[in-house]
Amino acid sequence: GGAGMHALRLGLRDTFGIEGSLDDIDFAGRTDRWIVRRIFEKFRVPHTAENFARCIDGYIAALPTALVNPRARVLPGVRELLAAVAARGDLAQGLLTGNLRRGAQAKLSHHGLWEFFPFGAFADDGELRNDLSPHALRRAREHTGVTFAPERVWVIGDTPYDIECGRVIGARPLAVAPGGPPLGHLAPHAPAALLPALRLLQQRGEL
Repeated sequence: GGAGMHALRLGLRDTFGIEGSLDDIDFAGRTDRWIVRRIFEKFRVPHTAENFARCIDGYIAALPTALVNPRARVLPGVRELLAAVAARGDLAQGLLTGNLRRGAQAKLSHHGLWEFFPFGAFADDGELRNDLSPHALRRAREHTGVTFAPERVWVIGDTPYDIECGRVIGARPLAVAPGGPPLGHLAPHAPAALLPALRLLQQRGEL
């Protein structure tokens, strides 16, 4: 429902007095670290560790209020799919996201989804999306004690960057576009599977 963007705008305003448009920055599939760097470049804010921390603290502080809006919702099929995977002993699921860990936890906890992800990789691990998937695979091994063959790993996402970050570790990218980029935008990137909604996995009996 745009809660993350709203919180970011509030944090930038309250911390740096920035109220200009962010429409020319491509947020989809990027990491929080990459996004902050682009914002600092645009508004000529020195990209120091201190300024980055101030920016993120302002954003995190604004998230709880931003999440309380009628448009913030869980997309169809997500909760059911996460619960179905969690109930099985032969599957492991983690969170691979461009969000910083604190932001991801705030968003998913608000909707009661954080508990489904015992391990993961976050923007804390790197600025580029492709840097994150090796961390996710390593933490999957550390958490489960299982060395997962890359071809047995699925990376699910809704942008071309998600497809690519799965491919760099040899995983199978599953592209889904519920309200995001149209399927035709994702198809040229040749994901292993392409769906308009995650609920179709269960409807087709593929889980």
